[in-house]
Amino acid sequence: MTSFSKGGLSGVFPVLPTPFTPDNQVDEAAFRRLVDFAVESGADGIVFPGMASEVETLSAAERGRMVAVLGEQLAGRLPFIVGASHADPAESAARAREGMAAGAVAAMIMAPPHAGQDVAKQAAFYAAVADGAPGIAIMLQNAPTPNGAALAPEAVAAVAAAVPAIRYVKEETLPCGQHVTRILAAAGGTLDGVMGGAGARFVLDELARGANGTMPALELADAHAALWQAWKGGDRAKARAIYRDTLPLLAMQMTFRVRATKEVLKRRGLLDHTGARASGPKFDAGDLAEIGELIETARPAMTMYPPR
Repeated sequence: MTSFSKGGLSGVFPVLPTPFTPDNQVDEAAFRRLVDFAVESGADGIVFPGMASEVETLSAAERGRMVAVLGEQLAGRLPFIVGASHADPAESAARAREGMAAGAVAAMIMAPPHAGQDVAKQAAFYAAVADGAPGIAIMLQNAPTPNGAALAPEAVAAVAAAVPAIRYVKEETLPCGQHVTRILAAAGGTLDGVMGGAGARFVLDELARGANGTMPALELADAHAALWQAWKGGDRAKARAIYRDTLPLLAMQMTFRVRATKEVLKRRGLLDHTGARASGPKFDAGDLAEIGELIETARPAMTMYPPR
């Protein structure tokens, strides 16, 4: 059941990875299967592309094609947020329009590091994006440096106040929970929501402080959807039990990033190949053994596709 309504976007919005074939080409068929898993998992929406999608390794043609495939495969079953970050606001607007053409309801755009902590410069950037892509809601993604600007919470709220198209924030700078509290206080009810990121490693603290959802990677989408439903239903004990089961695996994912995501998806029978273009640490034999143990720890939280 989608959470996109007059009340806006809320719930679990996993960021899809980009699967690759053994010869390092984008695997469209595998991507479609992952879209279907996100829907089946009970997620409230989907995000693509983001850092967890290896977006920095995709060509413009690959990126555009996969955004179109996402819209086609979803066929309106869930809302999706298109990742449209770029240092040039004109390019960012073009990517937002690309998403709109495929059915995206919002565009997630990282506060650019080149504008730093200057609220006026950040606001000018987002205003230019909004002018170039009228009609789409913007989600300001506040990420740590060097990828993001690591804006102070009050600066995030000030930028959003200056640009009416900014309706949402994805907050990923530490300490995430405190920053959710401060953004909401500074915004004074003018935003439609603040979502947590950081791989859902701080999700309960974020939700307790008023976050309206979370945007983790895909491999535990069913567990995160169940956690969200338990939280909404007031079953804090169940939500915390799911969190305890999944957190050790998410801690390992913090180091190995998309390679961990793809390894878990493979062991759940959802992905055939774990090849990644992204830089970063690769698994050795010991890591593969350890992730197997952590998958077993998380097994009780997985409601479908049990690990093999």
